[in-house]
Amino acid sequence: MSLQLVVTADGKPARVDTTPASDVDDRTPGQRAMVPTDSLLDSDSPRINGENTEHIQMLAKLETPLPPILVHRATMRVIDGMHRLRAVRLRGDESIEVEFFDGGEDDVFALSVRLNIAHGLPLSQADRTAAAKRILQAHPYWSDRRIASNAGLAASTVASIRRRSTGGNEQLNARVGRDGRVRPLQATEGRLRASQVIAANPGASLREIAEQAGIATATAKDVRDRIRQGQDPLPSRRQSAKASSAVPEMPAKVAERPAARTSAVALGMILPNMRKDPSLRTEAGRMLLQMLSIHSIGDEAKWLRLARSVPGHRADMLAQAARRCADHWLRFANELETRRM
Repeated sequence: MSLQLVVTADGKPARVDTTPASDVDDRTPGQRAMVPTDSLLDSDSPRINGENTEHIQMLAKLETPLPPILVHRATMRVIDGMHRLRAVRLRGDESIEVEFFDGGEDDVFALSVRLNIAHGLPLSQADRTAAAKRILQAHPYWSDRRIASNAGLAASTVASIRRRSTGGNEQLNARVGRDGRVRPLQATEGRLRASQVIAANPGASLREIAEQAGIATATAKDVRDRIRQGQDPLPSRRQSAKASSAVPEMPAKVAERPAARTSAVALGMILPNMRKDPSLRTEAGRMLLQMLSIHSIGDEAKWLRLARSVPGHRADMLAQAARRCADHWLRFANELETRRM
């Protein structure tokens, strides 16, 4: 079992199993042995109505050996093969061949469902739906597709079940796919996380960025390219949506002209290069770059700590001063953009 620390939407850390589904679904055969039938515990069956009596009687009449049943070694609970176990007991046999599964206990039910779908007496639609609900409760971080592949349902059906479910599932902001990778539900979060990875380690490879941010390699490349070009890591549509919810309304003259916004991460990478520009090695240029360096704090947590450090009786005055500084910078930006036209 592979565990990874993720953060829920409400900021609480949680460890989730990121073992790829293939590590369980495509498992190699385990150790086999003949064990007494009375030493085995009944399975936590995904069948709502229990085993099928007619199917058990049919298996009991077979003269050919039955395939070994799958048993969780740690608990000796049957994972797959309850009909076969019932048939062997019906025949009066005292032992049965088993194959042991050494995985985690949380994986037992999901594996039981998948194996019952793959062979033997099919599970009903009601059985599979009920199984999906249980898997969702045990593995809320699993993606809809991963749960659907285990339960034999469409991913859209699992998504519908998830929406109707109650509890903490609605607070999750990431899912674990069949490949074991953690993917954020909002692409914006993944892109912002990638920009932080790049800022901390500019020489990181695309694979490293993608793995640490939980995004696709192609997305990591797009984020890196945007930052190198001095652009925001978010596409313009997402950036506009984010900015509209976080930035106060601007005066009409400013709103008439779309303003290009450079991310704090990109600015932190651009400023060192600008200091090497001979055209800015003037008294005014050096002063401007120094002022930009002081004000380009990109970490929102740092701004929050600064705000919380201000005594209450000075908050209003400093807020007015901050707005005055912001007005000066805004007029300065407008003047530069006017000269560019």
